[in-house]
Amino acid sequence: MDPLGDQIRSELRRVGADSGAGDVVTAWPSAVGEEIARNAWPARTQPDGTLVVHVRDSVWRFELTQRAGEISDRLPGRPRLRFVPGPLPSTTPEPPSPLRAEATPEQEREAALLTADISDPTLRESVAKAIKAALARAPDDRSV
Repeated sequence: MDPLGDQIRSELRRVGADSGAGDVVTAWPSAVGEEIARNAWPARTQPDGTLVVHVRDSVWRFELTQRAGEISDRLPGRPRLRFVPGPLPSTTPEPPSPLRAEATPEQEREAALLTADISDPTLRESVAKAIKAALARAPDDRSV
């Protein structure tokens, strides 16, 4: 029986699903910088050797297409690059919003006043909780 490993790798390369982009994936963050790496990531290699890079949106696609030559020069093998909107790997969570997360006593009183006419206690509590959260996140010069 002949080993299938070489045939499988060859077929995967033919359809662009190979893992031969490993060197590029490893080099990507240092080659492009932190901001670009958060918004664009190498996805696959096409049969012709073109590296398909998923980007967050069409704005990033446009920007990086303009810089494709510069980026390619920093990558192993200097691949031809093609940028397309697509899924990106998970990144670290966004930093917390500077807006308040806790309702002030005044906001709690306002929520209680707004929900006082709700007769169902469970519903009243849920609505008050939602109002308090909205008030706590709203800019200081706004209310519900």
